[in-house]
Amino acid sequence: MREFEFTVTFEPGADDLMDVFSEYPSLSARSSTCFTTDDRMWRIDHVKGEREALDAFDDVFLDERRCNECFDVVNCDTTRTYHVLDRKANSRTVYTDRREVHRCHSIPHHVTDHLGDGVVFESRRTRGEYRWRILYPGERAIGDLYDDIESNLRDGLELEVSHLSRAGNWDVDSRAAAQLSPAHWEVLEAAVEHGYYDRPRDVTVAELASVLDVPRSTVQYRLRTAEDLIVEQFVESAL
Repeated sequence: MREFEFTVTFEPGADDLMDVFSEYPSLSARSSTCFTTDDRMWRIDHVKGEREALDAFDDVFLDERRCNECFDVVNCDTTRTYHVLDRKANSRTVYTDRREVHRCHSIPHHVTDHLGDGVVFESRRTRGEYRWRILYPGERAIGDLYDDIESNLRDGLELEVSHLSRAGNWDVDSRAAAQLSPAHWEVLEAAVEHGYYDRPRDVTVAELASVLDVPRSTVQYRLRTAEDLIVEQFVESAL
């Protein structure tokens, strides 16, 4: 398996949707699911931001007259529908169904055209940046793919590619679990079992230290570092 990232940056005025992300720094979008074939793409995006930012996002993203994926032109001649699956004050979950994607020079279409089946996609939009993370089987080089995408970029867009050293970190829960040491797990399991995370707490750090027969400072350090790791990786994945 090989893994790489494509990052497309947008100058102001080059794309209405990305202008919204640039105008509202609180706004971010990530895909949890994205599949594509020769003629169809469907995906689910999770969007977070303040109310005003989400209202601006809705006005542009949900307009079925415009394309949210093409990089060669402002709009491409495809059929697309957008469905809001969940709407909250600070978030949206949107399903997109696109047909005739061969008419749209999007990242998923280019990648599938060059690398074939078996590709996994993950995307994130923030500010003026649209980042695609791609995992694919085999050892095929992506030089031609990069050249093809870059040659089709319209004015105001730039493309960068980063090769990742190993395939991993696709699941935040598994990633955090793998990085916690046995000592961290011991403290966390004892904290949950004895009600440290209940409200109000049923046990103090000092009492946990007595249960585990380790110094109080050690328990406190292990709890803090484990919590920092879990929260950091959750936020990184969710934003």
